[in-house]
Formats: sequence, C-alpha cells, structure tokens
Amino acid sequence: MNEPCLSRRRALFSGSALVLGVTAAAIATSQANAQEKLGQADAQYQMTPKDDQHCGVCSNFRPPNGCQFVQGDINPNGWCQLFTPKS
Repeated sequence: MNEPCLSRRRALFSGSALVLGVTAAAIATSQANAQEKLGQADAQYQMTPKDDQHCGVCSNFRPPNGCQFVQGDINPNGWCQLFTPKS
C-alpha cells in the first residue's frame, strides 16, 4: 500500500498557517485589553447635557444606555469630555 507523502512544501505551509493563526489571536487579545473603558469620573461624565451637547447625539453612544469609551449606564441626556457629535 502506498501511503500519501506529506511534501516538504505542504508541511512548511501548514506550520506557517498555524503560527499565523496563533499570532492573530494574540494580537486580537492584546487589542481588546488595550480598549478598556474609562470610568465615568475619569471621563468627567455628568447626567445632564452641556449646552446642546448630549450623549444621545454623540458618535460614541451605544443605545439604549452604553458608550464605546465610558463604563456603566449612560444617560442619553448626559455628557462627558469625550463628546464627539455624529457626522
């Protein structure tokens, strides 16, 4: 019986693909850790708007009560120093 041979090229390619997959997973994990959210006090979050600026019209707001950068429940009528108007 002839057993299929694993060519050197195929073995190298398979090993490289495994290394690339592990490396990609490590990078994704480190990026997730680097994107930790700020505490509300650090962001100078307040429950009231600042003039016409409020979380409900901020590009960082995630309905119904979240923020891309600030921890905890966020009031759509609140405000913080990271306010960025939606374009």
